[in-house]
Amino acid sequence: MFAYLNGIVSELNPTIVVIECAGVGYQVHISLQTYGILKQGEQVKLLVHQIVREDAHLLFGFSSEEERRVFRYLISVNGVGANTALLILSSMSISELISGIAQGDENLLKRIKGIGAKTAQRLIVELKDKVLKEPSAFDKVGSSYNTTRQEALSALVVLGFSKPNAEKALDKIIQRSGNHQRVEDLIREALKIL
Repeated sequence: MFAYLNGIVSELNPTIVVIECAGVGYQVHISLQTYGILKQGEQVKLLVHQIVREDAHLLFGFSSEEERRVFRYLISVNGVGANTALLILSSMSISELISGIAQGDENLLKRIKGIGAKTAQRLIVELKDKVLKEPSAFDKVGSSYNTTRQEALSALVVLGFSKPNAEKALDKIIQRSGNHQRVEDLIREALKIL
């Protein structure tokens, strides 16, 4: 089982990346979140999850351990395959997904292409306990995080930045320095990134 690939990004598109490691190119399926972080020609350490099927050996790549963990949770749900899990991770930020599952927001999940009412309910029922039991990995569910992040996000959108870019910037900052920052500090740090 592969844990990660450390090599050069030789090909990059929104759904697949090829990582060259010691002269071998590994084709890896990725989410839009990971695509936004990777750059053509750069050295990268990409965390992977391998799925072996009768007709194929597939690799799925992630820029963070949190994204890989959420992917693994998603594919553990009956009726959610690897491609659907990547689609979910591409459709919203990890914190938004975790918050939606923790709060039982079925409508948020149904907005994702291919996710109907039954699948949304199954995701909530099967993953809610897992998400809430791991505060170290998923402390973003906390209300102080949501309030601070939401205020900073609203301010950045009012300043003219796109919501997805602002969310990515805020999530990077919070991942790097924790969720104990004031709104003003989050906005300042995000402005440096955006």
